[in-house]
Amino acid sequence: MKARAWSFSRIKAFEQCPKQFYHERVLKEFPQKETDAMRYGTAFHEAAELYIRDDTPLPAKFGYAKDALDRLNRMTGDKLCEYELGLGANLEACEYKSREVWFRGIADLLIINGDKAKVLDYKTGKSAKYADTGQLELMAMAVFKHFPEVHTVQGGLLFVVPKKFITSVYVRADAPKLWEKWLTKYNRLEKAHSVNVWNANPSGLCKAHCPVTTCPHNGRH
Repeated sequence: MKARAWSFSRIKAFEQCPKQFYHERVLKEFPQKETDAMRYGTAFHEAAELYIRDDTPLPAKFGYAKDALDRLNRMTGDKLCEYELGLGANLEACEYKSREVWFRGIADLLIINGDKAKVLDYKTGKSAKYADTGQLELMAMAVFKHFPEVHTVQGGLLFVVPKKFITSVYVRADAPKLWEKWLTKYNRLEKAHSVNVWNANPSGLCKAHCPVTTCPHNGRH
């Protein structure tokens, strides 16, 4: 069994619980159900893209985010919305939908300004308490591959509801160390695929949230 193209979300799901990952994302026994929160997030991303790219007015329900989006819109540089970034197994840039793609990521907003770039991800959750900048690390590394002229990437997680902006900065020299970190994570996922062993990682989420009721840690079987 071979691992398919990976992303930040796939690595995080695998780390949360390999067994749940196996049933949900490998066997696909439990198709993900779209929740109200997911629909809200999708609608916001679409509205933000149209607002920045086409100057389409924001729907009234997203008016609270106008000031934050206006600040992004005023930033200098070429603005690329919902920009798809693919990498091959050789860590070189490739098309997002290429048969050779190995890693995939989408920047909600990518701003290229000479040798500097900004990569932004919108978050519509109610709290920024558990913000994870790992996503920004991966996106910065992908930007370095797709835009050789870029030497510095400022990453940002824009939590539009609590109005929090989590930032981090990456320089091209950071890339080897960051790739070492993420390749270690990926290799664990690849190993699970190759030996077909998916150990459970019990947590407080098991009983209330995990659909894998055959797992002894679930408590609802």
